[in-house]
Amino acid sequence: MSLKKLFKKKIKVANIGLESFKDDLEKQEQEVVNVDWKPPVEIENITQQILDDNKESIEKANEKVIQIILSGKPTLIGLDIARNVIPNMKENLLLHSGPPLTWNRMSGPMKGAVIGALIYEGKANTKEEAEKLASSNEIEFSPCHEHNTVGPMAGVVSASMPVFIIKNEEYGNLAFCTLNEGLGKVLRYGAYSPEVIERLKWMESDLYPTLKSAMEVAEKIDLKNMIAQALHMGDEIHNRNRAGNSLFYRSIAPAIIQTAKDTETAIKVLEFINGNDHFFLNLSMPACKATLDAARNIENSSIVIAMTRNGTDFGLQLAGTKNEWFVGAALVPDALYFPGFTKEDANPDIGDSSITETNGLGGFAIAASPAIVQFVGGTANDAVNYTMAMYEITAGENNIYQIPYLNFRGTPTGIDVMKVIDKSVLPFIDTGVAHKEPGIGQVGAGVLSAPIEPFKKAVAGLAESIKKNLQNSEELI
Repeated sequence: MSLKKLFKKKIKVANIGLESFKDDLEKQEQEVVNVDWKPPVEIENITQQILDDNKESIEKANEKVIQIILSGKPTLIGLDIARNVIPNMKENLLLHSGPPLTWNRMSGPMKGAVIGALIYEGKANTKEEAEKLASSNEIEFSPCHEHNTVGPMAGVVSASMPVFIIKNEEYGNLAFCTLNEGLGKVLRYGAYSPEVIERLKWMESDLYPTLKSAMEVAEKIDLKNMIAQALHMGDEIHNRNRAGNSLFYRSIAPAIIQTAKDTETAIKVLEFINGNDHFFLNLSMPACKATLDAARNIENSSIVIAMTRNGTDFGLQLAGTKNEWFVGAALVPDALYFPGFTKEDANPDIGDSSITETNGLGGFAIAASPAIVQFVGGTANDAVNYTMAMYEITAGENNIYQIPYLNFRGTPTGIDVMKVIDKSVLPFIDTGVAHKEPGIGQVGAGVLSAPIEPFKKAVAGLAESIKKNLQNSEELI
């Protein structure tokens, strides 16, 4: 077509790059289509070369990892006290969410939860005594993830706390999580006032034994099937668990009534579960943990099997790099805040609950629960777009966890760090927000994208691991 004829036709513009260019054209009433594209994240040439040269082995390893994830069968099999079942748990050890962390680097809510846990354990009577003890060499700290455990928000687990026991029946591995306290002023959000400790003691003395006895009758509960149903009922299994909670309640209530020590206890336990819409979160998290842990140590895989935050750092682990952590600074979520609070009060993102996104739930399945994006003034269409973007950075789609609005398409599953770098698309997470000062608790809920730094470090770490594997193979020959 000649230029003369071309300019006689109505011009349509395709904008690639800054979205502001599209906005300017629309103001001039020009027809424009915006192409959502970003250049790949820049990484070192040697890293890119190693990954390119080993693309086939990486893809083969990822296929194996995805198969393990999809065939996992997380099942609730019982409850016990942390010291009895969590690997390497001991009296002076406190587990926490996120990657490794020392007391002097802990955020306000993490310190608040540590203070509360030490008071709960009877190791301190006051905030000052707890702080002195925590800063000494008498107390050890370790990530929940390094003990087959996950903890929401601060994630602090101490020796006396009751925990759920989840078994991946396909592979035999176990995962653990404490029982959910509810919302607001609770330990996991850094609160440690007397009513917080009193609630934890009631959970230990009444809630735990009642649920333990009920599970001895129920024997096991299929969490995978329950999560699949909850997705069909409007949950995304991270910030919204109302359907999952209802399904669990229906499943456990008859056994509670049958085995509770008295009617009053049964009523209080059932009312507590029914009144706590996040109770199921502490079941869905270890269900995801048990599913993903089975895929650890698959040589050369670029799939993320842990993605977590501690209020200071954001960390991730890959299936192909053993238990190495790749860490960057945690970010502050965009959120809807409770009355009287603003973003200035918010602590950076915190908690192991992003294990749900790592397993294709939470923000990755937000199209199943569009009401969540209302936290930040979003629309149902935004929720769909968030989920669709996650298909760009995942290696598979879940064969059981499906989204009705997307014609029952499987949720995007298996975050591939190489795709994150290549597409320059970051994992989308929905989350709760804790106050940055210890002792206050929850101040809102919102959403955010993961920081890029851990993913850049992860691809470099993967390349280095592949290089070492090749060198070891050559030495054996």
